[in-house]
Amino acid sequence: MLLVVDVGNTNTVLGLFDGAELVHDWRIRTVVDHTVDEYGMLIYNLYKTSRISSRKIRDIIISCVVPPMLNILEPLCRKYFSLKPLIVGPGVKTGMPIFYDNPKEVGADRIVNAVAGYEKYKQDLIIVDFGTATTFDYVSARGEYMGGCITPGIMISSEALFERAAKLPRVELSKPRSIVAKDTVSSMQAGIIYGYAGLVDGICERMKAEVKSNPLVVATGGLAKIVAPETRNINIVDDMLTLEGLRIIYLRNKT
Repeated sequence: MLLVVDVGNTNTVLGLFDGAELVHDWRIRTVVDHTVDEYGMLIYNLYKTSRISSRKIRDIIISCVVPPMLNILEPLCRKYFSLKPLIVGPGVKTGMPIFYDNPKEVGADRIVNAVAGYEKYKQDLIIVDFGTATTFDYVSARGEYMGGCITPGIMISSEALFERAAKLPRVELSKPRSIVAKDTVSSMQAGIIYGYAGLVDGICERMKAEVKSNPLVVATGGLAKIVAPETRNINIVDDMLTLEGLRIIYLRNKT
């Protein structure tokens, strides 16, 4: 089996593939001050509750946008799995040309998403990843990573609102009944959800105008299902796009 690990700024998502089938996935918090053994026991317990033996893990691939986490995960893989993980980064075969001024600056998660998106949908596309930051990436019809843009994520924007406005409470991120809300909580929900939907549509439409085509828009990330229904541009929500991309990149580097 293949263990894929996507380390984000807020959450770390783990997936277990048996061939091309994703048989299990888990989401845990990204905590840089945990020790190797703390993370090791956490992952061990996840496997135990799912009745999976760590001995079944034959290979590991990691995408990480939090560099200190690699100082935890690489020793963890050696100690608990007796494996050297493949780390997505410079020198790893992706099969995708990267047209960025400095390709080393592109987040590993953005490239992994682009590889998975093009492999699955075989056309030009915009990938919207709702993470700690929300990223918009354009992949050409020839399968080239062309670049994109980055905005503050929904949670970052919401936390700024809660922290800077003394009388505004933290609210659940859910769709309000109306844009013309009648109470403070609903007003905040309307502003966050519909405001973000407008941001997504605005950026996607500008990207489409710039590239002079009508690419497929694929959304992924933890909050994609909340925002996507309120947009005009998102065509598909693909929750496991990043995990699938890691599996594809692993296969392209398997010797």
